[in-house]
Amino acid sequence: MPHVVLFHSVYGLRPAVRATADRLRAAGHQVSTPDLYGVPAADSVEEGFALLDKIGHDVVLDRARAALRDLPPETVLAGLSMGAGVAGALLAERPDAAGLLLLHGTGGAPDAVRPAMPVQLHLADPDPYDAPDEVDEWQQAMTDAGAELTVFRYPGAGHLFTDPDLSEYDRSADAETWPRVLAFLAAR
Repeated sequence: MPHVVLFHSVYGLRPAVRATADRLRAAGHQVSTPDLYGVPAADSVEEGFALLDKIGHDVVLDRARAALRDLPPETVLAGLSMGAGVAGALLAERPDAAGLLLLHGTGGAPDAVRPAMPVQLHLADPDPYDAPDEVDEWQQAMTDAGAELTVFRYPGAGHLFTDPDLSEYDRSADAETWPRVLAFLAAR
């Protein structure tokens, strides 16, 4: 089973991120959950964006690169919301990644996808941060780039629908997500 690096959302390294890592570990995966902020997690999305602004996107990416430095080339890059963007941004630097797992955000990166790269996206439908037409364009670009893409959209779910500590948590969407994620990782 591949190693998985799981990048957190704009909130920071919250209990839900650790719980996700534990869920993946229970399925036999080695999982790293780097703290891209180096400070306690935010209590609100506004505080999270303020932290990101204070720390800076370049510092966040440098910390993500440092976290990947000693991991195998075939590590699965995974991320939650902002972390999906981090995973996508680093894909070009990790051409042998075993896959790209995107939860709560598209993560960009169509130009960095190699043919037949496994990519799985889980997204609220609609999502306040990824407009439907932008998601459709991203999906087409990923397919055109040759990605082995699977997209799961969760109607009516909130943006971070897998985080039980947030009001946008959706028990049904959460329950559907994890078997799909585990099947994706088991195939790597």
